[in-house]
Amino acid sequence: MPAPPPNPSAASVPLLVSAAEPGRAAQWLHQFAEAERLRFAPWFAVALGAGVLLYFALPAEPPAAAVWVTPPLVLFALLVGAWRGAAAGWASGLVAALALGFAAALWHAGRQPAPLDLPRGAVVVTGKVASVDILPEGRRVTLERPRLGEGEPALPRRIRVRLRSEDPARPAPGDVLSVRALVRPPVPPAYPGAWDFQRAAFFSGLGGSGFAIGRASVEPGAESVPLAGLRAEIEARTTAALPGGAGAIAAALLTGGQSAIPAADLAAMRDSGLAHLLSVSGLHIAIVMGVSFAVLRFALAAVPPLALRLPGKPLAAVGALGVGGFYMLLTGAEVPMQRSFAMAALATLALLTGRRAISMRGLALAAAVVLLLQPAAVLGPSFQMSFAAVMALIAGWEWLRPRLPPPERRWRRRIAVALFGTVATSILAGAATTPFGLHHFGRLQLYGVVANAVAVPLTSALIMPAGMAAVALMPLGLEGLALAPMGWGVEAVLAVARAVAAWPGAAVPVPPITAGGLCVVAFGMAWLCLWRSRWRLLGVPVIVAGFVAGAAQRPPDMLVSADARLIALRTGDGLLLQRLSGASNLTRDVWLRLYGRETAELLPPQRAGTFAGGAIACEAGACAIRPSPAGAVAAVLLRGDPPAWACAGAPLVVSAEPVRGRCAARVVDRFSVWRDGAHAVWLEPAGPRVLSDREARGARPWVPPQPKPRNAAAAREAPPQPTPEPE
Repeated sequence: MPAPPPNPSAASVPLLVSAAEPGRAAQWLHQFAEAERLRFAPWFAVALGAGVLLYFALPAEPPAAAVWVTPPLVLFALLVGAWRGAAAGWASGLVAALALGFAAALWHAGRQPAPLDLPRGAVVVTGKVASVDILPEGRRVTLERPRLGEGEPALPRRIRVRLRSEDPARPAPGDVLSVRALVRPPVPPAYPGAWDFQRAAFFSGLGGSGFAIGRASVEPGAESVPLAGLRAEIEARTTAALPGGAGAIAAALLTGGQSAIPAADLAAMRDSGLAHLLSVSGLHIAIVMGVSFAVLRFALAAVPPLALRLPGKPLAAVGALGVGGFYMLLTGAEVPMQRSFAMAALATLALLTGRRAISMRGLALAAAVVLLLQPAAVLGPSFQMSFAAVMALIAGWEWLRPRLPPPERRWRRRIAVALFGTVATSILAGAATTPFGLHHFGRLQLYGVVANAVAVPLTSALIMPAGMAAVALMPLGLEGLALAPMGWGVEAVLAVARAVAAWPGAAVPVPPITAGGLCVVAFGMAWLCLWRSRWRLLGVPVIVAGFVAGAAQRPPDMLVSADARLIALRTGDGLLLQRLSGASNLTRDVWLRLYGRETAELLPPQRAGTFAGGAIACEAGACAIRPSPAGAVAAVLLRGDPPAWACAGAPLVVSAEPVRGRCAARVVDRFSVWRDGAHAVWLEPAGPRVLSDREARGARPWVPPQPKPRNAAAAREAPPQPTPEPE
């Protein structure tokens, strides 16, 4: 048996080795360890994220003592690595990293204050203004340490209130605001398994939101909020100089707030694949730091005494990092910015020490930092899409770099790098973020590469540099000189977005893949990008399997909203909705995304007729629902005073009103959803399968306890309280 080569290349590692050849297997393991030696570390971040996901997937809250399982596991991994070598240490380290992620999520959840028990009626809300968001129709304020009523104690969670559009109050961060408002807790998921607003609010510190029913009174605060005040000042001066959608987008790029952008412009940016430009992230901080680095290095080089005595490049890099950190804090330090700044800090450190600036290890370290500081971020689209895009770009660059023309062919090499930077980056980033976009938003943008090929260079060369100049000129009152060209660039990007969004099929609604399928796809992407040898190609069938498994799951045949004002019936031709007065538009839109539909047909109230080829037959008081026109009745939808046949023999009865024991079958009515949240129903041959939101989420700290009315009759008569929709 020949000895393995001393420095095998990644391509020399075979995909599979027969178990019947132990010598060949040992040789393969040795080659694999040598080829992938630098790729072991990034998998610790993957295991860390898996531990966080494991915590959130549990049906009940684990005991707090589970946190103390992690230190022994980490110590055990270190001992195994020192005793048995790198491979065994890596395997035990993955287990320790998984336990660390689980413990971090559990620890962060235990530190959060309990959800608020808010009053049912209007109340005077008083608190210190933490931030002010400019909306197209007014202002929205976030109050910290709010008090609900005079003499009441301060609450540990923030309250967000939308002021009336005609309210003349102009609160600033640090002021004390008082307003009479209707405040409600965060809304529950629109259906079992949908995005959990209550979980997101639990970890973000938000206790409730609502709307004012009177004018606000504002008193100047004794303490100022420097960054929040500066953010509000920049936003106000930018929108004053650039009115309309262009000014709102320019302010979003400078301060991170998107609330003032008109809905039509948001839709155009989304459907054209340019929505990522509105969310400040790696592209924006790279531009800010790049421009800062160039300006600082030029300034140092322009002064001969400094140029001769100081290391210009390292000093400019450190200064640019400081500017990038300030920009991160100014824009709210969202997850994409945290990832970008962490990688920028590592790149600066690599520049100072002569190491490679961008690497998978740096990306993994940035992901680990974000996961340990904000474990709940792993569930959000910002974290997932940001890290997936950067991982794909690094892997693509690593594949391209040895295939570039040699350094002596300078111009050919520059052309190849330019093409990668303009076209390949859009393709790679778009492909990497597609599964996450499908899961969260249910839309597929087909022309994003074309739109990005125009919009990204405009953003890099004109919009962001002009915006930086505008912020620098604001103390002198000369920001208009730079905001004008910035506005020209934003208008050009908006024109591209509107044109591309108007193309046929620009944004195709598709049913979202499930969370389980997305996890499989994400693991396949990590396998494909993190390894370097040929067995990385095994990630491709894993990705395909995740898409197939995620898309194969059948959506519910019926949905009942958490207030029973909206009931959906899935048919072979589309979607039928029973909509009552006061039904949530947000819930309707989320349901449409679930089914991959743009619109739904309304079920005419109190009208007899047949729908879906006879599968749904309605009379004045009820609709009989069958899986097929010739099948037996699987469910009955009550619509008022039901006929005698409505409860006879139907295994399931659904109603927007309390049924009050009139039917012996399984009942999903207004009392059911008031108690257990939205319900999903699958009409199966063995009988209807019903899943409530409470069953899907389990007993977790962010899930409100089951309401306990004083008597069941009063609960059945009392309608669910209206809840303000999240903004």
